[in-house]
Amino acid sequence: MPASRPLPQFDDVLDAAARIAPHAQVTPLLRADALDAATGARLVFKAEGLQRGGAFKFRGACNAVSCLSDAEAARGVVTHSSGNHGSALALAARLRAIPCHVVVPEGASPAKLALIAAQGAVLHRCEATIAAREAMCAQVQRATGATLVHPYADPRVIAGQGTATLELLAATPGLDAVVVPVGGGGLAAGAAIVVDGCAPGTSLVLAEPAGAADTLHALRTGSRDDAFVPDTICDGLRASLGEPNFRILRQHGAQVLAVDDADTIAAMRLLLAQLRLLVEPSSAIALAAVLGDRARFAGKRVGIVLTGGNVDPSALPWSAP
Repeated sequence: MPASRPLPQFDDVLDAAARIAPHAQVTPLLRADALDAATGARLVFKAEGLQRGGAFKFRGACNAVSCLSDAEAARGVVTHSSGNHGSALALAARLRAIPCHVVVPEGASPAKLALIAAQGAVLHRCEATIAAREAMCAQVQRATGATLVHPYADPRVIAGQGTATLELLAATPGLDAVVVPVGGGGLAAGAAIVVDGCAPGTSLVLAEPAGAADTLHALRTGSRDDAFVPDTICDGLRASLGEPNFRILRQHGAQVLAVDDADTIAAMRLLLAQLRLLVEPSSAIALAAVLGDRARFAGKRVGIVLTGGNVDPSALPWSAP
């Protein structure tokens, strides 16, 4: 998204909520006394793994596809994605009966690629670099006229992702903090807009892999690093922070906690044991952040967005090789 293009505002999130209401699930809120005891806080979990497509990503994709004119829609949509955004956009496109093209990097999860293909998208494979993804997207656009729906920097996507936090705050007013994972920053930026718009007394805390802590670096130094090389089990959080996402998070004063992968895996197991919910590492990291900084959250009411549950049961991170 060009730097000169207006950033999404709170009203854009409200419009997105109305736009996607016929299609998206209002996902449930879950609690567990044992997790409260483990953290010293009162936790409420927004279970986005029970969203259509198995992740929060459907919200942004559905909003973006719904915003297209009939002429734009007829030419279809294109994106690049290693998993959840690709399957979400494919589902949103299928619901509107329009073509969808997804550029997928080598090495992406076979289970997630199967989900994309199952929704009817055309897959285009490329090397596992951002430059290769963007080049292939541009090639598909030239060949088809499809509209690019960026995984996290598109303002329509950011507004749609913000609806998850909007639902959380509407259902549980008075939260002291909201904790969400951050990778490219679509969900985080949407959450920042919503917190500022309807709960300015609530702090926003972002959970980021220690091996991919570019958001932490960017907010500390005031500049983004597109050249960083991620090293984390959280495949959904390996993207570099988007430019508009950075501007939104910086503007709204978001805080970042870096989390080791081992702690994220432990939190993933804990969620399975206590909530009976199997979530992705990229989702469990939010609970791991709270467990790793108990003093920050002690005695507070904390909302945690569990972002997705598209896990390959045959490749759990604690399974024997």
